[in-house]
Amino acid sequence: MARPSKSASSSKDTSAAASGLRLFRIPRFPEIRRGDDLPKRIADSARKAGMRFEDGDILVIAQKIVSKAEGSMVRLTKVKPSVDAIAIAHRLKKDPRIIEVVLKESRRIVRSEHVLITETHHGFVCANAGVDHSNVRGRGIVTLLPRNPDRSAKKLVAALRKRTGKRLAVIISDTFGRPWRLGLTNVAIGAAGVPVLLDLRGTKDRQGKPLTATILAVADELAAAAGLLMGKSEGSPVVLIRGYRYKPASEPAASIIRPSSEDLFR
Repeated sequence: MARPSKSASSSKDTSAAASGLRLFRIPRFPEIRRGDDLPKRIADSARKAGMRFEDGDILVIAQKIVSKAEGSMVRLTKVKPSVDAIAIAHRLKKDPRIIEVVLKESRRIVRSEHVLITETHHGFVCANAGVDHSNVRGRGIVTLLPRNPDRSAKKLVAALRKRTGKRLAVIISDTFGRPWRLGLTNVAIGAAGVPVLLDLRGTKDRQGKPLTATILAVADELAAAAGLLMGKSEGSPVVLIRGYRYKPASEPAASIIRPSSEDLFR
């Protein structure tokens, strides 16, 4: 495995690349419940599968199990819909209680025709503010996005380091739609230990021409690759990526969010 360089991190580093990646799902992962020790579950499941972590491995972890472990869930029987939620629910033919949860998780509504697109308190623009009822045990329960996905990722990295003795990185991923393309893809909503952006501005292409605007969202690309193994019903919420060369970094996934001053479409 190509391991991370020990030199200092740089946003202009162009050596971070992959001559070849290997991805492994951690099989037979247990159902996660509120209060579970997620790092222990990950380490134990990997050990039972005969998997050994190495320095520089990246774990892509589905948002859903992070939210469950942290208790970011709402029981709909305890939700009282507001007048606004009832009106939107009637128009979209949705459960007004879910709409109420979505509104509480949002700082503003971006679109409400056919589907409810909001900007979450984190700054994500996505459908239903990430509120979801799939892959949740019990009826009438929805999961929310983690309160602070980057902080969650940092805690996971620290706890996994203690349990495994290895220098690992963590990406917390969720499935987002895209406004101008069909289909969903996994993106990074939280990260720790791995650069989330690779700034190539100031370097040159193969023809010697300077690159002036190229910034790669590498954490999103890694999350999308892991999404191919996660699936939606396979019960594989943790994927190990090995072989990606990078310099350890403290850059949060929140830095991927485009500032509103640079956003031409919102």
